[in-house]
Amino acid sequence: MHYESKILNVKLRRAKIHYVPDVVYKQAPTFEKPNQLLQMDLLIPETGKKMAAVIFITGGGFICSNRARCPQLRLHLAENNFVVASINYRTTPNNIFPAPIEDVKSAIRFLKANAQKFSVDAEQIFLIGDSAGGYLTAFAAVTNGDEIFNVGENLDRSSKIVAAVDLYGVSDPARISDDLSEEAKALNNMPGAVEAMFINGVPNFTGTGGGISAYPEKVAKANPLNYITKNSAPMLLMHGTADSIVSPSQSDILFQALKNAGVEAERWLIPNAEHSDDYWVQDEVLNLITEYFNRYRK
Repeated sequence: MHYESKILNVKLRRAKIHYVPDVVYKQAPTFEKPNQLLQMDLLIPETGKKMAAVIFITGGGFICSNRARCPQLRLHLAENNFVVASINYRTTPNNIFPAPIEDVKSAIRFLKANAQKFSVDAEQIFLIGDSAGGYLTAFAAVTNGDEIFNVGENLDRSSKIVAAVDLYGVSDPARISDDLSEEAKALNNMPGAVEAMFINGVPNFTGTGGGISAYPEKVAKANPLNYITKNSAPMLLMHGTADSIVSPSQSDILFQALKNAGVEAERWLIPNAEHSDDYWVQDEVLNLITEYFNRYRK
């Protein structure tokens, strides 16, 4: 007896994706050692042509930077033919502001310098980050191409980007808990709060210590709203209405400041969404982010 095989007709809708992990983009000094390796993991669609690239900046409360986070978001972008580079960066308490912002800009310049190797169109670099990574994304976007924090580094390429997406990120470090409970506000004002350590460091090691309100001039320097100009990059901001870690008003104050400065910006709220919960991996969110980047992609 002869049995017939079934036929599965397949349409080619997506490219294979090549994974390139552990690419060192910078060796940076820290309190612990003089040459901490900073790395990126790349997802490269095999399209045979140069593609726009998205650098993903992970959150982690300024105390960790696990670049393996948010695989669904990164894969979704790669399946839509973006090269996706996920980076780690220096964190507190071994480092303080503006070290991680310097690292983000270094990653942008590295990707531009190695564009041909990684099939990247160097003129089409985008950023996306969540939480603390959203703050770093916003800072790099508002200071678009301005290398004010990279004194002494090789600046032969610009860190200018096309557009950015900030997911439930911090904007004003002194107002993280504006919409939250009195207990949360008290915790955020303690010297041990991560945002305070990020800006003030810890006594005897990386800084002066003190709560977030101890040194208003330091907080002002670490506030991205104070750097917005007409040259700031367009930005999409998203926040969950139920966020109990970063006040939803954090993205609103940045949104209002961008719009008032004449910078292209839009803000979306997700009802009932918490900080980095399951809402953020749903198709509606992933598609909105992709469509936003496509709007600015050549």
